Amino acid sequence: MGVDEDGTLARLTAHRRELFDPVIAKYRGRIVKTTGDGLLAEFASVVDAVRCAAEVQAGMRERNVGAPADRRLDFRIGINVGDIVQQDGDIFGDGVNIAARLENIAETGGICVSARVQEDAVGKSGLVFEDLGEQTLKNIARPIRAYRVLPLGESRAHTGSAEVALPLPDKPSIAVLPFLNMSGDPEQEYFSDGLSEDIITALSKLRGFFVISRNSTFAYKGKAPDVRQVARELGVRYVLEGSVRRAGDRLRITGQLIEAASGAHVWAERYDRAVADLFAVQDEITQNVVAAIEPQVYAAENIRLQTKAPDSLDAWGYVIRAMPHIWTWGSPQDIDIANELLQKAVALDPNYARAHSLLSWVYTARAHLGSENAERELEIGLALAHKAIENDSEDPWAHLAAGYVHMVSRRFRPAVDETGEAISRNASFAMAHMLRASTYAYGGLADEGLEEITIASRLSPRDHAQAANLSVTGLCEFMRGRYTEAVDFERRAVQLRPHFGTAWRTMAAAAGMLGDEFVSRQAAAEVRRLQPSATLDWVEKHHPIVRPEDRARYIDGLRRAGLT
Repeated sequence: MGVDEDGTLARLTAHRRELFDPVIAKYRGRIVKTTGDGLLAEFASVVDAVRCAAEVQAGMRERNVGAPADRRLDFRIGINVGDIVQQDGDIFGDGVNIAARLENIAETGGICVSARVQEDAVGKSGLVFEDLGEQTLKNIARPIRAYRVLPLGESRAHTGSAEVALPLPDKPSIAVLPFLNMSGDPEQEYFSDGLSEDIITALSKLRGFFVISRNSTFAYKGKAPDVRQVARELGVRYVLEGSVRRAGDRLRITGQLIEAASGAHVWAERYDRAVADLFAVQDEITQNVVAAIEPQVYAAENIRLQTKAPDSLDAWGYVIRAMPHIWTWGSPQDIDIANELLQKAVALDPNYARAHSLLSWVYTARAHLGSENAERELEIGLALAHKAIENDSEDPWAHLAAGYVHMVSRRFRPAVDETGEAISRNASFAMAHMLRASTYAYGGLADEGLEEITIASRLSPRDHAQAANLSVTGLCEFMRGRYTEAVDFERRAVQLRPHFGTAWRTMAAAAGMLGDEFVSRQAAAEVRRLQPSATLDWVEKHHPIVRPEDRARYIDGLRRAGLT
């Protein structure tokens, strides 16, 4: 409204007239009243209400494709079923109040429903519901169990929906939940995150274990999920949880390992140590978890589970703070923040392999996303990746960084080899499987790429960065000549990450090949906004597609989309 009041009101009116009102009427609903930018509607059928909401949100996603962030209109929808009081055409009551509060906690562009709605609609609406647990709603006396309605067409395999439990792997499987920060200081949040991250990394190095990616387990951060629900959604037998309290130079760390099916505590321990002993405590927790679950694995491997520790705890802290900014997939601001933090880490500890590998990733991402100095960025990225491997050749991140540089540089075989090295050191490394899938796709081996994406999705079924998996799937479909499917996957990717430049590029190319002028032009406009250097000449010189015939087809699609 602050940017364009008249235009916003005009778009809101158009959405009401062209989408909301007809769809509500289609499902036999009645608009009770409007409230500025909102409305209250009543339905005789719960299933009709849910289907109506899903169709409205799907319609808004279509309408928002290509819209700049400050011009999008996104809506939240809450649905409840309950007794109401009718008076003068309006409706009142606790049932209405709960629906309003559920709308407040729905995510942008999402739908949140009460348990009673889920019970009535599940299996009848064709939609999937994700359990959000009990919620304390403003001015509602009792906790309300809430569910998120997954977007139309969203894959259960990519979301870990509570409706279907994933099958257990054929080896010990574990999820490490983010350790709680009990310090009372939000600034120490990175410390508990870093502890969780390093334990996941250490466990993942054991080939006999199946370990869920940190991106999926961190989706539970800030919540109090039921351990059995977590195990069902992630498809694991064991869950590790704990807490960290830091006071000055002292730490108190607790950890407990739970067998999810029975709820039994397999192992629990408390550590009171100096902050300087953090890495030793991480090792002890990991070793105790492994020994409790699968002692023969521990005995057979008999290795130091922790990746080579940095010399500086402050350098480690900068790396942990940088990592969330690397998962954004395309925001230049986040890449700049990550670069600044990682440069500080390298300055403090010139031999810190993880800092070098992530810094390599940052430089390579800049080239991948459209830097005008792509060749220079890749040169620096490769040098940093080699430095990381030199400092710690057993760190899978070092080989992942090298693989990323080679992929973006169109060096197909070295990219496949390095991602293979990363996976050999961490078979549960979802990011490495995703990058290997991307490498295969750019190399024209779409079927092999889809196989790797399937593995990545299983290792990270609730990945908050799943936009990458969706986009790589779309790239594979483009390479197979399945342009409609490619547009669909890329659209879902940019819904999750609106600044995901490579996804917009592939959407523009695929829609161009389809002859869909509206979608292709909108996507191309986003490409130009996010990548001012985007030209057909840049794509020919720097895009990672290896085979000239595939690259020519991609460029043809972009040309039809309006790029020059």
